[in-house]
Amino acid sequence: MRYHQITTGRQFVLALDHGEDFFTGITQFCADHDIRSGYVPTFVGGFYSASLVGSCEPLADPEAPLWDEVTVETLEALGGGTLAWDTEKDCLAPHIHVAAGIKGESADGRVSHLLGATVQFICEIPIVEIIGGTDGPALTRRRAGELYGVPLLTFGSGS
Repeated sequence: MRYHQITTGRQFVLALDHGEDFFTGITQFCADHDIRSGYVPTFVGGFYSASLVGSCEPLADPEAPLWDEVTVETLEALGGGTLAWDTEKDCLAPHIHVAAGIKGESADGRVSHLLGATVQFICEIPIVEIIGGTDGPALTRRRAGELYGVPLLTFGSGS
């Protein structure tokens, strides 16, 4: 277990409109407002299409992370996640998960890591900034070689 006490900063509600790209919208908003760490406590909205981590094939290694993706269309979604700074790529690295119902399939659900999405109608996203210290952003991501290169949440300069 690892933990770090945080100090919250500004709070916003971002509305992404019909046809906008989910991750482009969030990363552009954070760049415009100089947000390098934060979290999305929850969001609601519709997606015309979304790419999620998933596979229709048996998993070769259930212990390993899955990098495959599936695309689903016409969804109602509820999600949340963290906004951390990728120190290797020097950019924001959102980590968002969703629970979504496919409207045309009796709202059958999918729950997974969100890889990409296009907004249908609107997506309403509260964003809470986390204030960093003098050593940089409060939340960072580093790839853990010992865990298949999965990018893990770290605090400050990488602890």
